[in-house]
Amino acid sequence: MSAPQKKTAGRSLLVTSAAALSSLALTAPVALAAPSPSPSASPSASPSATPPANMSTVGGSRLGQAGTQVNLASGVPVLPKDITARSWIVTDAESGDVLAAHNAHWRLPPASTMKMLFADTVLPKFAKTEKHKVVPSDLAGMGAGSSLVGIKEGETYTVHDLWLGVFLRSGNDAVRVLSAMNKGVAKTVTEMNEHAEELQALDTHVVSPDGYDAPGQVSSAYDLTLFARSGLQKKDFREYCSTVTAKFPGETKKDKKGKTVRKPFEIQNTNRLLSGDYDISQYQGIAGVKNGNTTNAGATFTGVAERNGRVLLVTVMNPSKEGHNEVYKETAKLFDWGFKAAGKVQPVGELVPPKGAAQSSAQPGDAGEAGGSGDSAGSGGSAKHVASATADGGSRGMGTAIAITGGLLVLLAGAAFLVNRRWPLPDLVRRRSSRP
Repeated sequence: MSAPQKKTAGRSLLVTSAAALSSLALTAPVALAAPSPSPSASPSASPSATPPANMSTVGGSRLGQAGTQVNLASGVPVLPKDITARSWIVTDAESGDVLAAHNAHWRLPPASTMKMLFADTVLPKFAKTEKHKVVPSDLAGMGAGSSLVGIKEGETYTVHDLWLGVFLRSGNDAVRVLSAMNKGVAKTVTEMNEHAEELQALDTHVVSPDGYDAPGQVSSAYDLTLFARSGLQKKDFREYCSTVTAKFPGETKKDKKGKTVRKPFEIQNTNRLLSGDYDISQYQGIAGVKNGNTTNAGATFTGVAERNGRVLLVTVMNPSKEGHNEVYKETAKLFDWGFKAAGKVQPVGELVPPKGAAQSSAQPGDAGEAGGSGDSAGSGGSAKHVASATADGGSRGMGTAIAITGGLLVLLAGAAFLVNRRWPLPDLVRRRSSRP
């Protein structure tokens, strides 16, 4: 049963920042991370109901404390009382301020929200138009009951098709094929762990690239938010995670007349704050990012939304309340609180930048765009914003969208002029269904 689609005009969200980087080192010591998870932990065992006393303090000491962390003061709205998630975090996507958190560094199974790290790691490696013919070994090793987009052996898909399968249907089959193109699951997992360390996501240990329950595979609300923030620096990531519906290639068959045909079928994003459902509406300003659900992890979700120029990221892990779409309902309540509290509440921590951000200087860089579609930035601290329509989107049934892309260079004062990036969110892209 589906909810009536609201008539929503596609629009682009542009966020820029003119704040300068501190000249202080931006990296957090590895010692601040909690101990590594035991690889012998059973993937079927339920996580402890109590957060550990010793959690990471990356991003601030309060984020390592158990329980809810928020600076309530006059004029700051009270947090919603019916949030049952084991862990959650509300952050300002642009500044990196953590507005409030609950067990932010608790290491928990992430489910398919791990695909954000997979995409952030692998997306830049292949052009959208590259094609791949699927062989049986590409799909080997998928867990029982995996979410699938419907990839068939012997069929050829573009990289663009595969990423639609990853983001919209959370297809483990699409992840496996892309991992095979990346020279295997083992290599992909290694690269994901290395990228997590570069992002200072020190709560994370990847075992399976698709987020399927596996011994020792963990992440945290804090780390998942880092993955989302990093991924959203990439134009293709923004477009895929905000796509509501798309056409996906079907299986090659012969029709009644004996003619060989390959009809596409429609897929819809399983992010219910983006697509809506019978008991929940599309969230105002939502633009992605990724959901997940497994037996061990429960429901997990990281979302990004904008209102009145303010962009927030919210991550929710494993609500205890049993109800349909509960993870989205709790996320929506935290978004509502965050938009009311932003600009009033004092942060309790921050999202740290990647290690490499501290070393980037003097060389203007792009915004990490995939497939050669990088945001272009001018010199001397100016930014170019290019508006373009995605031509192939309509032909694939993805609806219309306008992408406003921009790079931002921040000039630091000092004896020498250094060009650096504060890790702002350059823009968000809304993709809406063309259906009435």
